Amino acid sequence: MSTDQNKFQAIISHCKEYGFVFQSSEIYDGLSAVYDYGQYGAELKKNIKDYWWKSMTQLHENIVGIDAAIFMHPTTWKASGHVDNFSDPMIDNRDSNKRYRVDHLIEGHAETLPEAAGNALLAQMDELLKENDFAGLKSLIEENKIKCSVSGTVNWTEVRQFNLMFSTQLGSVTEEASEIFLRPETAQGIFVNFLNVQKTGRMKVPFGIAQIGKAFRNEIVARQFIFRMREFEQMEMQFFVRPGTQQEWYEKWKEERMQWHLSLGTDPAKYHFKDHIKLAHYADAAVDIEYEFPFGFKEVEGIHSRTDFDLKQHQEYSKKKIQYFDTEINQNYVPYVIETSIGLDRMFLLTICNAYEEQDLSTPEKQDSRVVLKLPAKLAPVKLAVFPLTKKDGLPEAAKILIDECKKFFHCYYEEKDSIGKRYRRQDAIGTPFCVTIDHQTKEDGTVTIRHRDSMEQERVPLSEVRNIVLNKIM
Repeated sequence: MSTDQNKFQAIISHCKEYGFVFQSSEIYDGLSAVYDYGQYGAELKKNIKDYWWKSMTQLHENIVGIDAAIFMHPTTWKASGHVDNFSDPMIDNRDSNKRYRVDHLIEGHAETLPEAAGNALLAQMDELLKENDFAGLKSLIEENKIKCSVSGTVNWTEVRQFNLMFSTQLGSVTEEASEIFLRPETAQGIFVNFLNVQKTGRMKVPFGIAQIGKAFRNEIVARQFIFRMREFEQMEMQFFVRPGTQQEWYEKWKEERMQWHLSLGTDPAKYHFKDHIKLAHYADAAVDIEYEFPFGFKEVEGIHSRTDFDLKQHQEYSKKKIQYFDTEINQNYVPYVIETSIGLDRMFLLTICNAYEEQDLSTPEKQDSRVVLKLPAKLAPVKLAVFPLTKKDGLPEAAKILIDECKKFFHCYYEEKDSIGKRYRRQDAIGTPFCVTIDHQTKEDGTVTIRHRDSMEQERVPLSEVRNIVLNKIM
């Protein structure tokens, strides 16, 4: 299957070198599958969150947002099915004692095969997973001689289920503590607050509740940088609809979510829908929006028609009536739910992968190149960098006046070290869309040179227009 591992490794190195992503606890040799966002990564991540939040809540009159706690009553996870069903087929290698998620092990092998053979292998795996045929999965691994990456052998145990939830203790004294779980998804915080939001917000079906928050999954094999982590963030929206209308709303949200992705300027050829072969226990339809990462097409967002499963389960386990009275049809019912769930960290990685370019700018006279992040201006960590041409003649002072004028509206950066060319290259590498140079002509006629990141074109504009030029591009 076609991948570009060299590019992916370059992106990972770039993220560390320029302050986007660091290995967590790196000075202690790190913590597997846990990452920290650096100064530019934190800004980019926040900008993605803000863009999603605005598109979901501010631009929809019938969607509101909440922020539910990570800790929830343990019965929540019994009602949701996570205690009994939130598990994945695992297999151990007897020689290395290394444990693998079966689908990850087979997917990893498929990536080493020609595309047709890899797709055929994945199709076989999907059918076996759909039937929960663990013996068949083991046979598939053995027949394809899929080896352990550590021992290099095919000496495998039987396939068995492994629950992915983290458990911890709630209470100050261990003997008196109760076992609770770190939430494996943010959706249940929305469902248990359905009545609270509906009544206090006087919401009428159809309406949605959105949330951004941390979730935790005890992934055995976490890989591909920040694509699959044990601690991650989700941006989810649960949309409550009248029973019988769920298919219509499912199709609508499929289209709307894809348009959101494309609104960031990504090539549509890099996206596709992939329908679920095996549906979750709560769903009557499900599809993934997949993006072509350097390591292949992978899920970024899921759209699921969850039926009325969640609210009915919480109604049963809590013994509280969770229903909605629809005045239009004079009827009580438990609403059906359409879910849109996007991984924030995966969207971050998508944004970086899509923006990263290595460009050869050489001419017959001179060797030259640059690495540039062509981030959408609205998402870029820094919107405007301001450079005085020299450190004297009042140019730094003029530059800082411009920054003071702009920093209330967007993130700015000031630099006076090194040549203008080197300063441009540093800002290209972090994705800054605009650089302004303050020079001696600025003092004479009030104009500056503004340089555009993607085209590298430079133009002379009035100093007084800089703020509006940037604002027009980032709104």
